[in-house]
Amino acid sequence: MELLYAITLGVLTSCGVYLMLRARTFPVVLGLTLLSYAVNLFLFAMGRLATGMPAILGEAREYADPLPQALVLTAIVIGFAMTAYVLVLALRAQGELESDHVDGKGDH
Repeated sequence: MELLYAITLGVLTSCGVYLMLRARTFPVVLGLTLLSYAVNLFLFAMGRLATGMPAILGEAREYADPLPQALVLTAIVIGFAMTAYVLVLALRAQGELESDHVDGKGDH
């Protein structure tokens, strides 16, 4: 399972970097989104999650660590807000520059 998880992280990261290096705004936004998904999965994996562990309620010898879940939930909300903001900026730039090239010098 760890190999599948690592391959998934590698594919998400490489696809995100590839899309971010494109010269159009929509692939750049998709690349940022894929990179944020990869970071969320990475944060989730760093928590060393175990099945069958109780939450911090009650008494037990070992508890499930709530920090990775809290970090991922926060990152999801921030990532969604930043994606919406970048999309609005891209639409505004396309409207004013009449091009979706990231530096505004694309073919017209």
